Amino acid sequence: MDSAPKVEPDDRYRLFVALPLPEDSRRRLVRWQLDALPAPSADARLVPPENLHVTLAFLGSRPAAELPAIAAELAGAARTGERPVLTAERYRESRSVGMVVLADEDGRAGRLAGDVAERLARLGVYRPEERPWLPHVTVLRFRSRPRLAPVPPDLGRVSPSDVALYTSVLRRTGAQYAIRDAFPLGG
Repeated sequence: MDSAPKVEPDDRYRLFVALPLPEDSRRRLVRWQLDALPAPSADARLVPPENLHVTLAFLGSRPAAELPAIAAELAGAARTGERPVLTAERYRESRSVGMVVLADEDGRAGRLAGDVAERLARLGVYRPEERPWLPHVTVLRFRSRPRLAPVPPDLGRVSPSDVALYTSVLRRTGAQYAIRDAFPLGG
C-alpha cells in the first residue's frame, strides 16, 4: 500500500529553489548561531538547521500541474551547472531577517541562479527580481531589528552538490521546508 499523499492537479504548493548546504556547513552555522546570535525570544528566532540553505529563486504558490515542468527545467540547469564554492563574507540584516552573506568564488552560484531564473521565467512560473541576486543563508528571523554585528562564521569552503526544489508550509512556529526534488550539479 502506498502511503504517499495523492497529488491533485488543482493542489497548490509554496515552492522555492535552493542549494542545500552540506551537513558539515550546517553544523558549523548552528554552532555559530548559538554563540554569536541572541537567544530565541518572542521577538527573534534562530532558523533551524533543517531550514539552512542558499535560495536561488522563490516561486511562491504554484499549482501541482506545474511541478513536472519545473523539475525538468531544474534538472537541465543542474546538468549544465557547476558546483559552486562559497565562503562566509559578512553578517547582514534586512527588515526581518539576519543573514550570512556568501562570497561566490568563480561566480558559479551566480551563473546557476541566473540560469534557473531564466528557465523558470521562460516557463512562466517565476518573475526574476529586479535587484541582483545575493548569495546568503538566512540565520535569524525577528520582529524588531537587533542591529547585530557579529564576526561571520568560519565555514571554510562550502560546495553544495545539488540544486533542489523545496516546498514550504507555513506554521505558527515558522516555516517547515522539505526537499521535493534534488538534482546533482554537473550531473
